[in-house]
Amino acid sequence: MGLANQLTIFRILLVPVFVIFIGYNKPLYALITFFIAGLTDALDGFIARKFNQVTTLGKILDPIADKTLLVCSFIFIYNSDMSVKFPFWYVVLVISRDIYILLGSGVIYFLKGNLEIKPSIFGKATTFFQILSVITVLVANIYPIDMIFVEGVIYTATVFTIFSAITYFQEGLQKLK
Repeated sequence: MGLANQLTIFRILLVPVFVIFIGYNKPLYALITFFIAGLTDALDGFIARKFNQVTTLGKILDPIADKTLLVCSFIFIYNSDMSVKFPFWYVVLVISRDIYILLGSGVIYFLKGNLEIKPSIFGKATTFFQILSVITVLVANIYPIDMIFVEGVIYTATVFTIFSAITYFQEGLQKLK
């Protein structure tokens, strides 16, 4: 197994560490763990492309690692004892979008026999702002930040989450035609 896939597996193993830090109300350690996971995400992609280590396993594990970390972030921060958390509606929206995309992809694959996934600009922006929302909430639990800023990041992520869901839905309909 190449270094790129090892880094991806390491990122998956960081998820329970992150969740434990959230559960014990240790936002600084959770933030450090989240940053390490982010660095391994960037590094595994770079290594896979630069050293020709792109594999089918990596193509499957990488998005699983990314989504697992983000979904766990939203669920466990919302359910934590931390003073700054995500609103319930935001957690539901983010997770529902991912479920709809997963189900839609399954339907397309089942009906068409293949599936080519290309992230849209809204999808990439959504991921960026969702990650930023996790970082912002964790930092707000370490250092006082004006709640208007925290809410602004969450609302910006919400807008991109909705737009990306709409664009992926439209692209899915096009693939079914």
